[in-house]
Amino acid sequence: MKAMLCKEYGPPEKLVYADTEPPALGPDGVRIRVHAAGVNFPDLLIIENKYQFKPSLPFAPGGEVAGDVIEVGAEVKDFAVGDRVIGMCGWNGFAEQVVVPSEKALRMPDGMPYEVGAVLPTTYGTTVHALIQRGRLRSGEWLLVHGAAGGVGTAAVEIGTILGARIVATGGDDAKLARLKELYGVEHLVNYKTNPDWKEIVKSITGGGADVIYDPVGGDVFDQSLRCIAWDGRLLVIGFAGGTIPSAKANLILLKGCSVVGVFWGGFAAREPETSRKNFELLFDWWKHGKLKPAISHRFPLEKAAAALGALARREVVGKAVLTVGRASP
Repeated sequence: MKAMLCKEYGPPEKLVYADTEPPALGPDGVRIRVHAAGVNFPDLLIIENKYQFKPSLPFAPGGEVAGDVIEVGAEVKDFAVGDRVIGMCGWNGFAEQVVVPSEKALRMPDGMPYEVGAVLPTTYGTTVHALIQRGRLRSGEWLLVHGAAGGVGTAAVEIGTILGARIVATGGDDAKLARLKELYGVEHLVNYKTNPDWKEIVKSITGGGADVIYDPVGGDVFDQSLRCIAWDGRLLVIGFAGGTIPSAKANLILLKGCSVVGVFWGGFAAREPETSRKNFELLFDWWKHGKLKPAISHRFPLEKAAAALGALARREVVGKAVLTVGRASP
């Protein structure tokens, strides 16, 4: 089979499109013929050996896929050949085939395109867990979304809107922020590069501070978020796309009566698999009713995976980028 292999750590240009042996199938395994694979920030980290998980070389990046089941292990009861599924593989998804344990596969709703299924696990799985279980977001509350034009950012804007929140979206590019208004009708857009005192703008918009803050950026954005959070607010730590891991000022947490809440979707899904599956059932239901429409701004064939990762690294993507493998339609 073909795969986009990381044979040595480094930038996307070092990836090699090559033949490799199909992965072995264990008794609890589900073999998927991949039709689409989501492209995410952790894929950049893992090929540079900067991620928390470190697979042995060579491997393919790619943590989420959608496709057809073509083989199941002897102990698998819930899936059969021909099922259309989402696979949460962690890595090795940038390939024509991938094997996942049966508990890391989800049957897709009828009619869901492969490319939609492929973009749900990492960003939408993280975000629905963040806003519901960790952030306890309630209808009518103010939700401040940082990095709002990125993968997790657009997911937060979309899910927050569905949950009835009032959205303030931040980012560093006016054109991409304008795209959020086109996609989701976001009224309050703040460019934190051209407005260095953006926290005061947020406080003015929200009437004192945001109830829930969704932060995949870190660094100074995190620091300033603690200064524009409402009483009893929840600051959700999603990641550190800005490159700097911040330290929370305990005096601000005390004075604001707020919480700084870690969001680790992978750990949650492993510890609470039933709740995680219910989250996906909710996402599927929203999609069926036309409420959930993931934004996909870039599509690349598998052999152009390095270009897809490059576009992500240059922050050209609004929402998600997807690799197509063969076909990627219903």
